[in-house]
Amino acid sequence: MILKRILFSTLINFLGLTVAANLIDGINYQDNYRVLIIASLVFGFVNALIRPVIIILSLPAILATFGLFTFVVNGLMLYLTSIFYGSFEIANFRSAILAGFLIWVINYLMTDLVKTNMEKGARG
Repeated sequence: MILKRILFSTLINFLGLTVAANLIDGINYQDNYRVLIIASLVFGFVNALIRPVIIILSLPAILATFGLFTFVVNGLMLYLTSIFYGSFEIANFRSAILAGFLIWVINYLMTDLVKTNMEKGARG
């Protein structure tokens, strides 16, 4: 069950990173999908290990902006991914925030789609 969740999360991160890298200037993956696969794994680890601490530390800013500051946190996690994995490059923080937002949208849509299909299957 845990492995299934990790694989699903990595797949969604890969999908989001692929879309973001192709739509947003300032993201370079050397036109190599292996770089995006590894970057999605690193992004998953960064989100699992570092993001909770950053969320707690930035809670006042998140509350003051009614949650919008989480997009900055998502961009920071993506930027950290590019620091930890040098083959995946993000030119500036603006690109990281835009890509983080795009990845969030794709994650939200894909997760909702899977839940809807699972509910239909359970009823069906």
